Amino acid sequence: MRILISGASGFLGQALTRALLESGHQAVALVRREPRGDEVEWDPEQPLDPAKLHVSDAVVHLAGKNIAGRWTEKFKREVLESRVHGTRTLATAAAESYRQTGRPRVFVSASGIGYGDRGDELLTEDSSFGKGFLSEVSRQWEAATAPASDAGMRVVCLRIGVVLGREGGALKQMLPAFRLGLGGRVGSGRQYWSWIALDDVIGVMLFALQNEKLRGPVNAVAPSPVTNQEFVRALGKALHRPTIFPVPAFVVRALFGEMGQELLLNSMRLGPTKLQAAGYRFRYSRLQEALRAALA
Repeated sequence: MRILISGASGFLGQALTRALLESGHQAVALVRREPRGDEVEWDPEQPLDPAKLHVSDAVVHLAGKNIAGRWTEKFKREVLESRVHGTRTLATAAAESYRQTGRPRVFVSASGIGYGDRGDELLTEDSSFGKGFLSEVSRQWEAATAPASDAGMRVVCLRIGVVLGREGGALKQMLPAFRLGLGGRVGSGRQYWSWIALDDVIGVMLFALQNEKLRGPVNAVAPSPVTNQEFVRALGKALHRPTIFPVPAFVVRALFGEMGQELLLNSMRLGPTKLQAAGYRFRYSRLQEALRAALA
């Protein structure tokens, strides 16, 4: 397959590109600079020529502004627009290309786990979006894929949990403090964190590209979500470090504001219902195994 990838230079994009090439596929990066080789130039804020997609079998859309930062109104607007505008631009071009040539046949887009603060409720793809900024971003992000689905393309929106990989994501940010023995639970520690190993995120993307059963929103999380307290203990054990320095909720809110509440304190216990029904086999279904692999 020839797969067009936005966000190919990012944490997930680089890992996906490696996996595609190792599997004998062709990975083509969408870039905002002058293209090199078989790269395809685009501007998320401008219409994309559908002819640039005619020879691609699939699109994987991963581009978007990093949500880590102080959530000022300006910052939040940039996060939202980077996802919604880019998704709509790419989905519109893909839809027109599909009408003209029947290609690309599938559109896979990253999305967020926008279920809000839901305690220990088990959340499936049929659960409603919650309240808050990330929930609204996820809702609009997925809605922006509508041009592709309306054209008859198979569209998959991967609601990706906390990704465990050494080179990026949440784990990379946590490791310095935990390696110094300064880690501890966040807030009460009872809030659920729905995680997934990097290898499985990439495995899910490859599965979504080729499995015709999969479409619509898909929870891209491991089948064993854990509380923050359980996560912290497992990470400390994997690093052979104590985890005795809790961070109170009021400190999280004071330091990180709205971002701290939504990313660290909100509780979302997700189940990978559609993936399991479609037959996806997780490489890492238990946290301790995933952490050992990520830290090896």
